[in-house]
This record gives sequence, C-alpha cells and structure tokens, in this order.
Amino acid sequence: MNPAAVYILNQPEPYRSMLMHVQTVIEQAILGIELKYKWHMPCYYVGKRPICYIRQSKDYVDVAFWHSSYITKYTEHLIGEKRKIVKSLRYKTLEQINDTVLRSILEEVHLYKDKSFYKKER
Repeated sequence: MNPAAVYILNQPEPYRSMLMHVQTVIEQAILGIELKYKWHMPCYYVGKRPICYIRQSKDYVDVAFWHSSYITKYTEHLIGEKRKIVKSLRYKTLEQINDTVLRSILEEVHLYKDKSFYKKER
C-alpha cells in the first residue's frame, strides 16, 4: 500500500475522515494528480511539480499550497502563519471543509504549477 495512504488511514478520527474527504476532493479536482509520500506526509504532484500536501497537525487538518503567491480567490481562508511561501487551509471539523473553496484554490494553483513558488513582480 502507498505510504501516503497508510499515513491517512493511521490517523485517529475525526482527522482520518477529514483527510479522506480532502483526498477525494483533490483527486476529483485535478486530473492526473498523483499522491506521494514526501517529508513524512502525503503530497500531491502533477508530473514532477508539487501542488499541495495534507497532514494532521495538532487539532486540525492542514491543506498546504506551495504556489500560494498566485492565489487570488478566497485568500481570506488561507493561513500563512510563520511561513514565507506556503499557505494553507485549516479544518478542525469535517463540516468546516468547503469543497467549493478547496476546488477553486486547487484549480488556480494548478494553472501556475510550472512557475516558481516565488511570484516575480515586474
């Protein structure tokens, strides 16, 4: 079994259900996305480019995006706490997961997957 899938299945409830729900949304939103296990957490890649990672941390599930500087929609939902590049959506309950927001951010990040993580201003 894929180590990333094992990571998800080994999480206690309610985090396991939350991670599985997020996993389903991600895999439906971006065709050809691949779940890998990097840096001791599940990471999603399109080809060789990382799109996001998911993990259970403290009392929430984190869905983090490397290309966050390109996100223009739903930025009020993103948390950048003590991070220079990565921003994330955080969920403490399954009911907090807004599929529309998650899909929109995933689609936007996917558009810029071939760009640098740092947005270069002109």
